[in-house]
Amino acid sequence: MRIPKKMQAIVYRAKNDLRVETVPVPSIKANELLVKVAVCGICPTDIKKIHYGTLPPPRIFGHETAGTIVKVGATVKGFSVGQRVGLHHHVPCLTCHACRHHAFAQCPTYKKTGITAGFEPAGGGYAEYVRVMDFVLPGVVPIPKKNSMVEGAMLEPVNTVLKAVKLLKLLKGDTVLVAGQGPIGLLFTKILTLNGMKVIGSDLLEARLVFAKDWGAQWTIRADAATFTDRVRQITKVNGGLDAAIIAVPSDAALAQAQQLLRGGGEILLFAHTKRGAISQQDLSTICVDEKQLLGSYSSDFLLQKEVAQLVFSRKLDVRNLVTHQFPLDETDQAVDLAAHPKPESLKIVVNQELNHSWT
Repeated sequence: MRIPKKMQAIVYRAKNDLRVETVPVPSIKANELLVKVAVCGICPTDIKKIHYGTLPPPRIFGHETAGTIVKVGATVKGFSVGQRVGLHHHVPCLTCHACRHHAFAQCPTYKKTGITAGFEPAGGGYAEYVRVMDFVLPGVVPIPKKNSMVEGAMLEPVNTVLKAVKLLKLLKGDTVLVAGQGPIGLLFTKILTLNGMKVIGSDLLEARLVFAKDWGAQWTIRADAATFTDRVRQITKVNGGLDAAIIAVPSDAALAQAQQLLRGGGEILLFAHTKRGAISQQDLSTICVDEKQLLGSYSSDFLLQKEVAQLVFSRKLDVRNLVTHQFPLDETDQAVDLAAHPKPESLKIVVNQELNHSWT
């Protein structure tokens, strides 16, 4: 397979500044892989880095990546040229203190980025080729022939959601509020319903409430409805309130709303409050006296990869229905803008290099 010396990439040069540039194709070491990127999802984490300028440029972002192996290092075993794979840019060491406590996202090795298209490693999926370093090779997942590259790119976000669901002490039949029915909220809604929970989906967009019904929500309510509190209390009257609430939007109002409606001993899980320095007022007695537990979940759980692959590739969780817009690589800036400012009909946005305009 012929590998060019140069490639196209979307380079982050400054806050809100993404540029189509020609850069060298990454060279790999004997213990690494070179992958030709097919699809890369637009993740809110990368959007924040681009819009807020939280990391110094230059970088090539994109970490929800699937592609084809085009070169295998001399000492690498178990992979072959032509193999279609989904990639994970973070993989824990499994032996440090954090890993022994199953806190993989806090592992120093996990915090290192093991996939790059050049410059400081940052995922690299918004480029034609990526270098996969040795310490993240255990995170490379083969994509079955019957499945698409889009499905391979969705493994990482599905993993993060499944990890969060497993943190909650839920029983079949429990009622869970999922605040926010964007792509991540819909994944929560579907995975919860697949596990026997009843979901109340809330959002400010009517179109997303329709999506929520399609993805398994038993009830849907506009988050700003005057009747919201009364409706949830009516639904959860038998159990004394919500068994759990997942806040899939960075909204303090949604958190306060959920705390009010949670039963004693219930759980609230924060999934989108990732902005450093943001301060929220809390009545801590609800956590201490009422035992309304406040949890957080960030990133993925490496040990769930096989379960995630089975869920996605069996299409028990059909992630293809979540992708509403696909852009060629040279329109990545437009893809990021749409993901950051969603329209009623937009859900998951991906960059699909089969659509590339100027270098097919």
